[in-house]
Amino acid sequence: MAENSLNLIHSELINNLIQKKSKIGIIGLGYVGLPLSIAFSESGYKVVGFDIDYDKVNKINDGKSYINHLPNSTIKKLKKSKTLYATCDFSQSKEPDALILCLPTPLNKNRVPDLSFIEKTLDSIIPYLRKGQIISLESTTYPGTTEDIIKERISQAGFKVGEEIFVVYSPEREDPGNKDFNTSNIPKIIAGISENCLKAGLALYEDPIKKLVVVSNTRTAEMTKLLENIHRAVNIGLMNELKPLADRMKIDLYEVIKAASTKPFGFVPYYPGPGLGGHCIPIDPFYLTWKAREFDMNTKFIELAGEINTSMPIYVVEKTIEALNSVRKPLMGSKILILGLSYKKNIDDIRESPTLEIMEIIKKKGGVLSYSDPFFEKLPTTRRYQYDLSSIDINQSNISNFDVVILTTDHDQFDYELIEKNAKLIIDTRGRFKVSNKIIRA
Repeated sequence: MAENSLNLIHSELINNLIQKKSKIGIIGLGYVGLPLSIAFSESGYKVVGFDIDYDKVNKINDGKSYINHLPNSTIKKLKKSKTLYATCDFSQSKEPDALILCLPTPLNKNRVPDLSFIEKTLDSIIPYLRKGQIISLESTTYPGTTEDIIKERISQAGFKVGEEIFVVYSPEREDPGNKDFNTSNIPKIIAGISENCLKAGLALYEDPIKKLVVVSNTRTAEMTKLLENIHRAVNIGLMNELKPLADRMKIDLYEVIKAASTKPFGFVPYYPGPGLGGHCIPIDPFYLTWKAREFDMNTKFIELAGEINTSMPIYVVEKTIEALNSVRKPLMGSKILILGLSYKKNIDDIRESPTLEIMEIIKKKGGVLSYSDPFFEKLPTTRRYQYDLSSIDINQSNISNFDVVILTTDHDQFDYELIEKNAKLIIDTRGRFKVSNKIIRA
């Protein structure tokens, strides 16, 4: 009888998910959680979003978006259809059949994984868990997290994982600002703690996500997400290492990459820049570096790429100093315009943006800073950086007023012809301009 009862819990959950009778709870309404909430809502599920940020919750419930590439009209439509609402009340987590965790996983100052957001969320929802729910972790983390933290904590609360509550890991693959790929059409990795967990996970995601890619266990899924980001970090690190060398050899590295890209096999283009930004590429590789020490191994490529990439803001400032010296000006007291705060073009996201580190170095050396970014009217305050600056307009008068312009993020909205025509000096960290006497690649 007991076994039949457990089978009934599993089959009822799957049936409710497939028939869209289940409410979906998404915890963390940032750049991953909000698009995922929209995908489930548009697929026909009722979704409740959880967040500790009252401002985000209020905006969603007012039918407004706080992420640039997600229009207000989308949120307003879902609010009107009553398929999406948000709350700060975690006691409501007992209502959804599915709880999907889309939480930050930063590093602390010593590059040690900080899972406090996951742990605090578990503290908030475990008192309200019930039999017949599925928990999915989407946050990027080191192999073993789903088993050692999610499963363990739920088991300690008295639930049988795989029989009463079901646990899967399915890492997010968001690429904000990408016009070709979104939450629904990006293939999604998934693995379960058990076969029953996996079946429940497939029932959860199979409608809103077009293609699911099953791997054998949650550790493999966790490692897959890390590999994706390590692959980018290491290859970008290689390009950043080659950039100063190519500069000394008077070779345009961007022309080299463009030429190499004509090979129809065996080469994938990556590009140098002012450093790595975003929540994934600068952080995720060090999750594996940290975990590797448990097995008495060093991840040398990852650590070397990290050193190179984190050194790039200093390189950009050094090139700026050289450029100013060439016109007999010191950095101290020079007027410097930063173009672009975001970590990549055409998005409103400054998480881990190398631009902020470049600005901090320049400020400490006495440079007089201004910035322009179409996505940020005022420079946001972060945990590490505080500025009282507002974005200036790009026009002939403003551009010509600066001693040097540093292009750190190549937003398409910038008028590059106007900038090139009127700037005295340009430091180009993105290969947007053609090198000339007044345009320096960095």
